[in-house]
Amino acid sequence: MNFKNPKYILIAVITFIIIFLMNYIGNDSPDKLSRALLTAFSAVIGLGIGMWIYSKCDKNDERNNFD
Repeated sequence: MNFKNPKYILIAVITFIIIFLMNYIGNDSPDKLSRALLTAFSAVIGLGIGMWIYSKCDKNDERNNFD
């Protein structure tokens, strides 16, 4: 999987913005900026790991080969 693909970068940026805003706007604690940043970064990293695992499983899947 190529993580430098513009589609992946766009999905990662959109995910980061949505998760960051959800945590920043809805939090009243004094350290809301650091919590929002850590949560957004971890969401993007989790998304990358999930997409990497999905791409590895998709290539080696022989059950969907009907030919």
